[in-house]
Amino acid sequence: MAAEPRHGYAVIEDVKQISGGRVVIGVGTLYTAIDRLHADGLIEVDREEVVDSRLRRYYRLTGDGARRLAAETKRLTRHAAAATARLRVLGVEPA
Repeated sequence: MAAEPRHGYAVIEDVKQISGGRVVIGVGTLYTAIDRLHADGLIEVDREEVVDSRLRRYYRLTGDGARRLAAETKRLTRHAAAATARLRVLGVEPA
């Protein structure tokens, strides 16, 4: 959802693709997360369309959602840097 509006199935496929298949999100897990993100004002409905008689709802990040994503990215980067430093002390170079 960060780059452009996505519907649920597209989010599942995007996560699978960017993780090289290592992360697979279940439908129930995804929609629970979408409900929470929506309630917290981090995503919003961009548009809806009917495809094969089924409603497809597209979501996009809000400004607050983009700021939260940026903060989480920064936090994870700090953690990765700390882990890398500890590995180097042990003489192990991260892959």
